[in-house]
Amino acid sequence: MGMTTQIAVRLPDVVVELVDEMVSTGRASSRAEVVSRALLRELRRERQLRDIAILRATADGADEFVAQAQHASRMVLDLD
Repeated sequence: MGMTTQIAVRLPDVVVELVDEMVSTGRASSRAEVVSRALLRELRRERQLRDIAILRATADGADEFVAQAQHASRMVLDLD
């Protein structure tokens, strides 16, 4: 990913417990990895919502939206 910047984030205790469980069971290598993956997933979701809004606003957006949805349905989700 390149350079990193350390930030302080306050999370509810239950969220930290779940994050720590992911690390302790080997599903993630660190707390930072869990948080980074979650943020990247959310950023992708926001971008998709923006793209959908753009497609809906265009005259030919409906056809393009269907094509995008068909394409997305064939993709393997990379949740890591």
